[in-house]
Amino acid sequence: MAVLGLFAACKSESKPVQASHQCLVQPGASVQLNGGETQIGSDRAYSEEAPRRAVALAPFEIDATEVTNAQFQIFVDATGYVTDAEKEQPGFGAPGAAVFKTPTATQPNWWQFVEGANWRHPEGPESSIAGKDNDPVVQVSLNDARAYAMWAERRLPSEAEWEYAAAANSESFYVWGDDLHPKGQVMANSWQGAFPLQNSEADGFRLRAPVGCFPPNDFGLYDMIGNVWEWTDTAFQDSASEPIHVIKGGSFLCAENYCRRYRASARQPQEAGLSTNHIGFRTVRSE
Repeated sequence: MAVLGLFAACKSESKPVQASHQCLVQPGASVQLNGGETQIGSDRAYSEEAPRRAVALAPFEIDATEVTNAQFQIFVDATGYVTDAEKEQPGFGAPGAAVFKTPTATQPNWWQFVEGANWRHPEGPESSIAGKDNDPVVQVSLNDARAYAMWAERRLPSEAEWEYAAAANSESFYVWGDDLHPKGQVMANSWQGAFPLQNSEADGFRLRAPVGCFPPNDFGLYDMIGNVWEWTDTAFQDSASEPIHVIKGGSFLCAENYCRRYRASARQPQEAGLSTNHIGFRTVRSE
């Protein structure tokens, strides 16, 4: 397997990074994985991850990073594609999407529908992706992710493929070992502090980080854990209304006191048509 990429220093916009991050300058590399028989799932964590089981996977190629704003922009420019969040949303009568907001006494819900939120404006009309070409694209539904993958002559990974790629043959609780912060080092973009009210930003980022700012796993893949959740093409459960699919990897909102899903085996259900500011994706290709 081989990974290509150049590096440069990157820093958080909202707070100085405590330790220098070396971030990918030019995302776009891919990694060839051999597949074979592997173990997925866990009997040590959340019940929906059980049982630990063997699966057989054919060889496949996977993006080394999450799809970025710049990559998604190329797709939109080439096709004129309009994402689901840019269309009128059922029940709201306007385009928009779900955005995380710190709860208050008058507004205790931390997920809110924000009119005008979309991939170009992840937190709403006042936000922008200008200067954030290497941030992972978010506010994309499952359909949006599939459309990009099809245009790129690729596809979304299955849950088993994604988990195999994320674990990189690791048998430890976390991909990098059994300690969340080995020797005090933050290994992924997550939430440090008491979610949802206090975030120390010890990892240097309040929201999303540019892709490739944290150490890759042993397969040379970046941000499989943390930063943003990632769509898979695996259904979580049958639904008579909207399809529910598996997302993997956790995000910048996962904390020790809430959503401890920054592990390869962790999984969460997500409505296929719901766009949020903490879900992105990467693509694969069968070999």
